[in-house]
Amino acid sequence: MAFTHTNSKGTSYYLHKMDVELKSTKKIQTIYFFAKEELTVSKNGKPVQALNDLPAGKQVKENTRTGLPFVSKK
Repeated sequence: MAFTHTNSKGTSYYLHKMDVELKSTKKIQTIYFFAKEELTVSKNGKPVQALNDLPAGKQVKENTRTGLPFVSKK
């Protein structure tokens, strides 16, 4: 079961991670994001992993205007 966050508006979001290659340095970086459903691939066809727990040293915050959750450092 993926980690879920219910925002202040009552919508549930699932936590995912994806490795992306930075264009300028060609390094691989892991990004964390929320989606309304559990995904296995992104919109552009790259593999995505649903996470069961929040990564260590991270916390969930919410955009006060839109209600969209995001992951940030503690």
